[in-house]
Amino acid sequence: MPIKQSELILNPDESVYHLNIKPAHIASTIIFVGDQDRVDKITQYFDSIEFTTQKREFKTATGHYKGKRLTVISTGIGPDNIDIVVNELDALVNINLETREIKKNHTSLNIIRIGTSGSLQKEIPINSFLLSSHGLDLNGLLHSYQIDEISNPEIEAAFVKHTNWSSKKSYPIVISNGDTLANKMASKKVYQGITATAGGFYGPQGRVLRLAIQDPNLNHKIDSFNFNGNKITNLEMETSAIYGLCKLLGHNAVSMNAIIANRANGTFSENPGKIVIDLIEYTLQKLVE
Repeated sequence: MPIKQSELILNPDESVYHLNIKPAHIASTIIFVGDQDRVDKITQYFDSIEFTTQKREFKTATGHYKGKRLTVISTGIGPDNIDIVVNELDALVNINLETREIKKNHTSLNIIRIGTSGSLQKEIPINSFLLSSHGLDLNGLLHSYQIDEISNPEIEAAFVKHTNWSSKKSYPIVISNGDTLANKMASKKVYQGITATAGGFYGPQGRVLRLAIQDPNLNHKIDSFNFNGNKITNLEMETSAIYGLCKLLGHNAVSMNAIIANRANGTFSENPGKIVIDLIEYTLQKLVE
């Protein structure tokens, strides 16, 4: 049965609504960045660029790096934007946009997030790289989908107990990365750990300006969580949404984090731009090895 126009919205040129791109515009390996200005910081290394467009905060560029076709997309900030980007990318490869029917042969994308984050553990210093072994959904986005087959109830229950998680909040969900892609990105210089994904930057991440927060001790509880040696190493706003949606849709995903702050000791990188460039160069090279 064809998907209704109200559910899969297309532009007059038949491109997907928010991203403003067509199937031919994307590669099978896609790099996500939050900041639209970071797209050019990646494509400056490309040998050639064949396509670029932008609509709102979603900037897309496709080209070749050392013979490998890659797409870079800026997602903006937050899990809600990830919901848009991942679903529309999947539609480009797994739905026939003319007939609006799901294709019989599934296409799997490789999606790599390159983002910045703050470490929650003293032993993970600023100016380091971190690969997210899991995404911990603290924002509730994934509850909109059927997630039982991809969640990790033992870790989730241990986290709820350890933090005395409020029953008024969305139940935490833990999703693992795409291990094949993660193995490709890993090395001795890359830390690994669970990445918590919040739905906001201030209160949801324990920052206090003029508003009191529901649990002022939550960050310490998160820092001290340990499940069979697995610690929560950093906090940001996209990883769990990427991991969850990609698992559900049959895509491979890994989140690479440039650690620009250490919240355990209150330090911040003196040159955050450099560590981001270093991570870009590292990730690109790993993709062509």
